[in-house]
Amino acid sequence: MAYFPAFLKLDGKKILIVGGGNVAYEKLEHLLDFTKDIHIIANEFSQEMLQRIQEENLVYEKRKYTKGDIREFAVVVVAVDSIALQAEIFEESKQYNCLCNAVDSVAYCDFIFPSYVKKEDLIIAISTSGASPAMAKHLRKYLQKMIPGGISEFLQEMKKLRKSLPKGKERMKMLDEKAKKYIENWSQ
Repeated sequence: MAYFPAFLKLDGKKILIVGGGNVAYEKLEHLLDFTKDIHIIANEFSQEMLQRIQEENLVYEKRKYTKGDIREFAVVVVAVDSIALQAEIFEESKQYNCLCNAVDSVAYCDFIFPSYVKKEDLIIAISTSGASPAMAKHLRKYLQKMIPGGISEFLQEMKKLRKSLPKGKERMKMLDEKAKKYIENWSQ
């Protein structure tokens, strides 16, 4: 089954990561590109994870997950080896209406982490719906090389124009043409 591509606004939404190892660290790194309202619960933490938690001043607890821990969270990421715990948290997430991602267990996921390129306002997400994360990773690297260094400045200019020009067909046409020309100039 394919996943619907959507970008979630995480402002005001609390995130919980259950797990403190390498995979949990990888998910933390991705989430920090978009929010700092992240809490972590784990029996053990890798040194890298603890260092990043301290750098970002994140809330963490060194303990076992307890039923009800996800009550106040909008999103939970389960990065533990225990399939039974992944299933338990996924089922519990339905009770609290929070989105759940159980790493490497698509059966226990409401969403997946796509590979992505982020250059300030530009975000490009790549997914193979779980068929080949390796392909998504290499496609991300390929696309990253193609995007010109000045993309952020161009997007800031476009943002200012959108705010300053009156809405309507003329503005849409002008902005569309400007974006088209910018992309056409990439290959020159």
